[in-house]
Amino acid sequence: MDLTDHIAVWQQNVNKLCSCQYNLISNNELVNKGISLIALQELAIDFNGYTLASRDWTLVYPTPHRSLENPTRAVMLINASIRLDTWKQLDFPSSNITVIQLNGGWGKLTIVNVYNNCNNDDTV
Repeated sequence: MDLTDHIAVWQQNVNKLCSCQYNLISNNELVNKGISLIALQELAIDFNGYTLASRDWTLVYPTPHRSLENPTRAVMLINASIRLDTWKQLDFPSSNITVIQLNGGWGKLTIVNVYNNCNNDDTV
């Protein structure tokens, strides 16, 4: 997929529900809609510290994933048809924030996926 046409982002909090996340990424609905990027918050994490992905999506964890005691709460899934040389992950020291930068004919676009806990402002 060429990034010169458009970029469509789907953002969703899946409330740690494996079934919700699975339904979202395992069918072709978002791919067929032309979604370029999925920004998930409160994703379903297994006992090994990983989450669900499918062949249609490239999974991007926060920079400190599994290196901090805090659980990962924000990931991005990039449409697998987007060329790997058109985007990169930017380092950010929080398990609640995932950052990528896209490069297209229009320049650079930085997208930040932030999970904000309703009970505190630690992420801010």
